[in-house]
Amino acid sequence: MHTLNDLLDNIGQLFIVGFPGKEPPAPFLDFIAEDQIGGVVLFEENCPTHLTARENIDRVKAYLRATAPFIAVDQEGGRISRLRGAPAEFRAPTEYGRGGGIEHFREDYSRSAVYMESLGINLNLAPVADIYLNERNTCLEGRCFADTPEKVAQYVVAAVEVSRASGLLSCLKHFPGLGAASTDPHEAVAIVDYDRFIWQQREKIPFDAGVKAGADLLMTTHISARKLGDQIVTGSCEVISELVRTELEFDGPIITDDLTMHGAAVLGSVGERAVAALNAGHDLLLFGSDYEAAMTAYDSLVAACRHGDVSAKRLKDALDRVGGLKFKLGRSVAH
Repeated sequence: MHTLNDLLDNIGQLFIVGFPGKEPPAPFLDFIAEDQIGGVVLFEENCPTHLTARENIDRVKAYLRATAPFIAVDQEGGRISRLRGAPAEFRAPTEYGRGGGIEHFREDYSRSAVYMESLGINLNLAPVADIYLNERNTCLEGRCFADTPEKVAQYVVAAVEVSRASGLLSCLKHFPGLGAASTDPHEAVAIVDYDRFIWQQREKIPFDAGVKAGADLLMTTHISARKLGDQIVTGSCEVISELVRTELEFDGPIITDDLTMHGAAVLGSVGERAVAALNAGHDLLLFGSDYEAAMTAYDSLVAACRHGDVSAKRLKDALDRVGGLKFKLGRSVAH
């Protein structure tokens, strides 16, 4: 039987955190080592060359030797490419959907995925399972494979299959579907007006296909879908339990979008955002390059657990899912 203190000793496993600049600063390395953070996310500024990326990955792994960290990137293709240049970079999803073709996508993404795995990356925060439904949606410009659910689903399945064959974990995003919104959640809460029936006929289809293909994680975003639940999805037990766990029958870890985004601010301080997201049913909490915000949120989450604002069961369930995925990852990349 795990005591609360046992669980709190491992709470850092629920965080994936980035850092600013060309190399990880000393306070960031101290934080991830001291609290045994679950993983690190790399951005383009951390990977000015592929050699720098490899050196940064090796440095992070040395500080997190005991926990087999997630080393994550957003390598979607096109403008959302953290690693530039061949063989890591490939074309934007929209270009493949418009005529590049699914076999060309498989070939290009396979080349990239195998190379990323060789650098030490083990989690690609992709594919984008959103449908491009709103031309005012600048956030998703170039990032969606198509404007119909069936076509997006085909590419999502291909991406998940290629990731698995290459030893990378895959992550479907941005649940429950950001394509109909016009607001970028980096700037403010994204708003959609679809109801559950429309969602089942449209947004659900690519996510469902990705789950059935064996996607490892699912990422939500800071989206208000009033006809699905009162709270934004990042803080919505209703959306997580009913749509992800029941409708999609997905039992893997659910990760938040970056909790430092302006769209998450309606949930309160960074600490309050972390508590709300965990209580809603998320298992991993993503923080971009503002690692100081992650440090604050870590302390707030520990305090909330001690005060009973997060149950021991919720904490254990999240840790079990993350631990299960790390076990699976360890087996899949064993050489």
